[in-house]
This record gives sequence, C-alpha cells and structure tokens, in this order.
Amino acid sequence: MTGLADAWLGRDEQDASKPAPSSVGERLGLSLAEQVRNCRCQRHRQKTRGVVDTTKGDTTVTTRRIDLIDIHVHVRTGDHAKVWDRDRYVPANQEGFSDHPDAMADMYRELNGMAVIFDIDDETRTGLKASNEEIAQWVTRHPDVYIGFGSVDPWKGKAAIIEVERCAALGLKGIKFHPAVQDFAPNDPRFFPLWETCARLGLAVLFHSGTTMAGAGQPGGAGIRLEYGRPIPYIDDIAARFPELRIIMAHPAWPWHEEQLAILRHKPNVFMDLSGWAPKYIPESVIRYANSLVQDKVFFGSDFPMLTPHRWLREFAELPIKDSVRPKILRDNAARFLGLTHLIEQALPASEQSRERT
Repeated sequence: MTGLADAWLGRDEQDASKPAPSSVGERLGLSLAEQVRNCRCQRHRQKTRGVVDTTKGDTTVTTRRIDLIDIHVHVRTGDHAKVWDRDRYVPANQEGFSDHPDAMADMYRELNGMAVIFDIDDETRTGLKASNEEIAQWVTRHPDVYIGFGSVDPWKGKAAIIEVERCAALGLKGIKFHPAVQDFAPNDPRFFPLWETCARLGLAVLFHSGTTMAGAGQPGGAGIRLEYGRPIPYIDDIAARFPELRIIMAHPAWPWHEEQLAILRHKPNVFMDLSGWAPKYIPESVIRYANSLVQDKVFFGSDFPMLTPHRWLREFAELPIKDSVRPKILRDNAARFLGLTHLIEQALPASEQSRERT
C-alpha cells in the first residue's frame, strides 16, 4: 500500500518518512469574509500592481503571460475549512507550500499560471458541507489566477439541481464530482437530471476516476467503494447518453487507465487530466497516448495541495513528451476547453496569432 500512496501523493521513498508540515492555522474557524479581512498578504499586493484585467462577456482577460493552467486544485470551503486537521481526503503536501487560497494565488502567479479550484460536497456521507459561494468569492478576489468549479452532493435530489443552477449563476465553469467519496454510480438514472442540467447550462463535469487515497488504510477503506471510479461503464454510459455534456476524467484512472484511454478515443466529449500522480509514476500507456493519439484531450493537473505543481512540472520536464505536445498539455488544451483561447494567442508571436484565430 505504501508504494501506491507514494505514487498517488508524489512522494519519493527518501522523503516519504518526513513529517508533513501543518496546514495554515489562520483558516481555523474563520469565515471567508474574516479570512479576506484579516489577510496581510503584502506579496499579493506587490505582485498585482500594474496587472490590468478586463472582462469580455464571461471571460476574464489578463495581460499577464500564462504558461500553464492547472485544472485540478483543491480549496477547503465551508465545513471542510474548519476541520482541515481531520480531513482524510486532502493531506498536506510534502514541500511545505501553503494551501491558503491567497498564498496559492501568489504561487500560481510565480509560475505564470492559472488554476481551476473546487471543493467536494459530500454532506450526505460525512455531514460536511462545501460552499460554492466561497469558491466564487475566491475567483472574484483573484480573477487573474482562478477559474472556479462548483460541487454538489448528488444525493440531494432537486436541491442538487438547484445548486447546479446556482453555480452557473455564480459564474462557475463546471461541477466537480467524486463518485467513490460521494458513494454514487454516475450512470444511475436517478442522477440523469444532474447531467441534463449541466449540459443545458454549459457546465463541464469533472469526475474523479481510478483509485483514491481517501480512506486508504482505514478499516474497509472507510466504506469507500473503488468501483465507482471505473471509467467503463460509469463514465462511458453518461458520455454516450449525454453527448453534449463535456466530461473530464480526473487522474490517470489506474488500475483502469486502459478503459480511460479507450473512452478518450471513442467519445469526443470526454477528456482527462494528469493530476494526482507524480509524472514518473504515470502508467506508460497513458504517457504514450497523451503524446500521440489523445494529445488534444489531456490537461495538466496537480491535485494541489496533495501534490505541488512544482514537483509535477519538474518530473513532467523529464518525460519523453514531444515539444509540439508539451504546450498543449500544460495550457492550450485547457484554454480551449474553458473558452480562454486568448491565452494561447497572447503567448504566440504576432505572425502566428491570426492563424490561431482561424
């Protein structure tokens, strides 16, 4: 089990024994308003001077050069923000980076990056409710860095549908689901109204896929059933039934990553991210397909704070990825998926910008 945990969290054998640094203490018991009011982030104020943001419709345009988009970043909100020390799903990273959203924004600015942020609403299972409003507020606070996805507890029936609609009204761009943690089968007809609503509102859906470290090592895996992270039949079924629903499968879906790759080749509306696995542990077949047949359908994702983008990017640089494919995975594929193609144009020489628009 240790080997899987090291691969999933991106730990080397030499650093797996190091004690994990504690998370940010100031988040304990504070509401978002209190966090924002109490923040004394001088680095943020210095770095955002001279950065001009304009808005075109629903799209925030930044003059800052963007080299990467991390499509998989966790933020603790609502009840989760108050019990971070007991959160079995989001352990501290091994490199000591703060998971406070203000500090995270600075981190991604230093990387010339943006990040898709979200929480997971598993209130039915755990009694802990996430806050989509807080995600939207963090996006408003750092619009040059953050893109927000909401999360809804699928077991809440009509209330879940209303919350999806509320997420769209808040300006969030997608909805995050974790079938194993939320304990549901995505292809159960009871949840079809969710997928219909997301498709109607143009919201992407991000599904955890493959195994999970949530509950790992606990008796019975804390009751979590890994089967719900299997791409076939669960994701394949809804991709076939809802062809307008844009789906991201989070993580290389080990041990079912071959099923994942088959779906990517077969279903135009399905994509994947490479989060949660240090790149040197990503299965070889995933790297081979990402470098060739599905190169336009794969996104960079770190799974921060469990794995830092720094560690992920260092190891990604060592992989035998074609020079023409690297920018696709790191930025371009996600930019197109999220409707942020201006980020690609800004990075191109002037002579190539008109070609990209066509």
